Order: sequence, then structure tokens, then C-alpha cells
Amino acid sequence: MIKRVISACFLFAVSSVASEARPSHSFQAPGCNVTMPCDFSYAQPRRERAPRQALQAYRATQMTVTDAGNTATTISVSGGERVIGGRPAGCPSSFCGCGAALRVFGHHVPDLNLAANWLRFPRTSPAPGMVAARRGHVFVLEQPLGGDMWMAYDANSGGHATRMHARSLRGYTIVNPRG
Repeated sequence: MIKRVISACFLFAVSSVASEARPSHSFQAPGCNVTMPCDFSYAQPRRERAPRQALQAYRATQMTVTDAGNTATTISVSGGERVIGGRPAGCPSSFCGCGAALRVFGHHVPDLNLAANWLRFPRTSPAPGMVAARRGHVFVLEQPLGGDMWMAYDANSGGHATRMHARSLRGYTIVNPRG
């Protein structure tokens, strides 16, 4: 009888120790929700990287950026990215599509507020002024950095900011918004 009690206690102790391991919390980037899914492409290991020389030259340079209204702005870039603004006036809280439309066309295009609607434009190869789109996010290509890396005008790139920074094209479809 005592052997059974000891065996039962031992089995109970062993079974309670061998529990399933779970993370204590889940990671969610700021600004992620049902209508604006998270972009975790930056967290995935990169198979192809831009040549180091291109990124080094980019990090210590100035760029002249021209918007759809042909207004040229020179920005100084250091450290790989530059925050150039927040949510543009008149854009919804998920504003990557709206910001891209302002950049490309110079005005709001309500149908393009939804990033997936950019996929209606004809497919093309990467070039300055073209748009990288997928369901959930869109950005405008500005300058090639090598490989699949591009300097991008990226509205709502995280933290409700608009940035000019290096982005990979992996997972995105390149479209011609003027096509």
C-alpha cells in the first residue's frame, strides 16, 4: 500500500514538472492591429544583403528627393534612416497608402488608402518612383542600394512616422502607379 502511495506521489510530481514551455509575453510592434498588420520582414534573416559599400555610402550622404509636385528637398541621411514626418494631414490612422499617394500623385486618392488596392496597378521591375506593395503595407522606391535593398519613402513605417530608409523588396510586388 505504501509503495502505491509513493508511486502515485512520484508520478504526480513528475507530471507536474514536465509542463509545456510557453513564452511569457508576445511581441507586437507599435501600430499593429487588425486593419494594419505588422510587418516583421525586418526580423527575418536576410538571404541577400546589399553590398557593404553601397550602405556605407548611403549612411554618409545627402539625398535630393523630389515629390509629385516637383518640389525638391535635400535631406541629410545619417545612421541608415531619417524620420521626415508623421501622419500627413487628411490621412487615416493607417496611412501608408495615403502617404504613398501623396508622394506619387501629389494629392489624396481615397481608393489607395488601402495598401492592397495598389496591387491593381500593372507589375513592373524596381525603379525610382515605382511602388512596392503587398496586403498590409506599401512604400515608394527612391534609390537602389544594391541587391534587393532600396532607399524608400515609407509612410507609417512604425511608430506613426514617415521615414526615408533602406527597405528590402522581399515579399513585395513592384507596381507602376502611372501605368
